[in-house]
Amino acid sequence: MITGSDAADDGSPRRDPARRRLVIHRGPTAPRSAVLFLHGGQADSTDPLPLLNLPALRMRPFLGAVARAAEGKDILLASVRYRCRGWNGEAADAARDAGQALDELVAHCPGVPIVLVGHSMGGRAALHAGGHPAVRGVVALAPWCPPGEPVSHLRGKLLALLHDARDRITDYQGSRDFSERARQAGAQAQFLTMARGRHTMLRDAGRWHRTTARLTHAMLAAHRP
Repeated sequence: MITGSDAADDGSPRRDPARRRLVIHRGPTAPRSAVLFLHGGQADSTDPLPLLNLPALRMRPFLGAVARAAEGKDILLASVRYRCRGWNGEAADAARDAGQALDELVAHCPGVPIVLVGHSMGGRAALHAGGHPAVRGVVALAPWCPPGEPVSHLRGKLLALLHDARDRITDYQGSRDFSERARQAGAQAQFLTMARGRHTMLRDAGRWHRTTARLTHAMLAAHRP
């Protein structure tokens, strides 16, 4: 949440590079891998995150599913703390925050493979940040993939995009097109059509959670391309 010195005089978020973007939920003493979660947001908003942040709450079961699958393994679990609620056009605030959080994570545990798990706007931010050298793969849940999104930086990365065709918030076909363009650019990309869930992923939620955990751990276990 942005308060006090983190807000500019006009109420917009101040771009303070000293403010940490990384929130660690589970941090083993010597992690061997890491998963970074990115929740959804809005297309345009410089408002600070609310105290009751529903998009962040929706990611908790995914974090729990990955944690259960990681039992007995030294996997660090963390989230990105956004400066504000929106993507905000060319500012791409969520992607900038994701990049800073990744740098913080690498400084905290250098040399470990990282998988990004993002929903909606967070999926878009994860795909933007997925070219980071430390990132092994990206699991994008009902991601926001507008036409013309960059893909060349994802060459050699492991990608999985999950989407319900009945999603009315983000575009199912846009995700399919992104996955295909990324594959053509050299990413190891797969696209999974989810039978239920729409955008909130609440119906048949268990399948979303289990599939995400399976894909995440498969990416962490894969040999680096």
